[in-house]
Amino acid sequence: MANNKIQMPSSMGGLIRYFDEYKSKLTFKPGHVIVLCVVVMMLIILLHIYGPAVLGR
Repeated sequence: MANNKIQMPSSMGGLIRYFDEYKSKLTFKPGHVIVLCVVVMMLIILLHIYGPAVLGR
């Protein structure tokens, strides 16, 4: 039973490193992403509160 083990290459094991495959021209710091999420959430909350008055509904 112990001899039936599947042997994988020791270097990668079938995994793909996407960092080596593609380098994006746009990079964002984690702090910028959090600030953007907070701004979008505040915009949604304000639209729920003041949206009907502004849009005339």
